[in-house]
Amino acid sequence: MDVNKFWDLVEEARHAAGSPSGAEETAARATALLAAREPQEIIDAQQILWDLMATSYRAPLWAAAYLVNGGCSDDGFDYFRGWLIAQGRTLFEDVVADADKLADLEVVREAVADGMGLECEGTLGIARNAHREATGEELPDGTVTIRYPALDPDWNFDFDDTDRIATRLPRVAALCCHDS
Repeated sequence: MDVNKFWDLVEEARHAAGSPSGAEETAARATALLAAREPQEIIDAQQILWDLMATSYRAPLWAAAYLVNGGCSDDGFDYFRGWLIAQGRTLFEDVVADADKLADLEVVREAVADGMGLECEGTLGIARNAHREATGEELPDGTVTIRYPALDPDWNFDFDDTDRIATRLPRVAALCCHDS
């Protein structure tokens, strides 16, 4: 399993789920697809997943998730990034590179209008659940590492500060901060 095969698996799961916005269904389908693979591929997929979580651990994305979801704790940011991974490689890479692109997505506009958060905890368990399903055992200890980068200190401010957010994420702020 490499990163390209991981993304192929996510895309296959997205298509099988039927609804492009059905992140939990995508995660469930990805789990089933991964469970059919060799245990080492499942372990490799877990490392790839955590590498993607580390890649997306960025303050601008956290600020955007905070606005879109009406708040965003540490766990909430993990689940938001799980949702983002379930959206597929292209969207993931675009939004990680420019979090303000979230405002261009219909699913995000609908979620904000409906007051629904965008989260998918199920994505975080794809490999763990696939390994348990395939082997009857938990993932072996010590097979996966995650190293989050330091967050950009220039973003170390209250994400409720709509003026500062609007200068950095103007489209997301316009979508979510109706008083700005």
